[in-house]
Amino acid sequence: MSGMEVSNLTKQTLRKMLAEGKRFDHRGLLDFRELEVSYEVSKKAEGSARVKLGKTDVVVGVKLQTGEPYPDSPDNGNLMVSGDLLPLASPRFESGPPGFDAIELPRLVDRAVRSSGMIDLEKLVIKKGEMVWTVIIDIYPINDDGNLIDAACIGAVAALMQTVMPEIDKDGKINYEKKTSKKLPLSKDIVPLLFSFYKFGDSIILDPTREEQESSDARMTFGVSDWNGQFMVNSCQKKGGSTVTAEEIAKMMDILPKKFDETMKKFKKFL
Repeated sequence: MSGMEVSNLTKQTLRKMLAEGKRFDHRGLLDFRELEVSYEVSKKAEGSARVKLGKTDVVVGVKLQTGEPYPDSPDNGNLMVSGDLLPLASPRFESGPPGFDAIELPRLVDRAVRSSGMIDLEKLVIKKGEMVWTVIIDIYPINDDGNLIDAACIGAVAALMQTVMPEIDKDGKINYEKKTSKKLPLSKDIVPLLFSFYKFGDSIILDPTREEQESSDARMTFGVSDWNGQFMVNSCQKKGGSTVTAEEIAKMMDILPKKFDETMKKFKKFL
């Protein structure tokens, strides 16, 4: 067994504790770790943020560039999300071609942001059908101690909220050294977040540590937002071989609105 794997003894211990409603760090099964958000961590990005969720630590930067619109959306700007899972953040991450996690992470964040309508993509058109702004969200984990997905989404939202448009001349050339006073066009009342539920036998938890995450049977990740006071579920993705029952999904759906409100209250303290 490699040092990156969780032993069977640890898995058995976790399952027993969770079945009794206990965790190693004394949190409740649905409690999040302490959240910390800081801004302007990159001088080269148009917007940036650093999120710490317990010991999980991730930096997110937003860059803007101009180019042609996607063929299927000539009236909209473009959105791209990338994630670099480097060995610096975890011994489980290896150099070389991206693995499944490195592909899944940015896709989940992309889907959460895009499906919520947070970015007003129509306002990113410079010349219809010819030139638009492309919003590039780059995710850089510094330390992965579990629940990187949810932390990365908070980082992406925080960075987008702080993004300032650079100056552009009439030929479409960008002067990155000169920022305007214009913010990225966002739907002010829409904040998308991701919530990942992890299943252990009959137990369900939120915000797992690395050991908890690696010992779980399955994961359900929901992209949610609040639109004009109405709670919305915009996306959903399952990972893992274990079955998640209709009753368990219904339980998650009941939990989501409360956890969204709790997380937003914590997040707003850093805005």
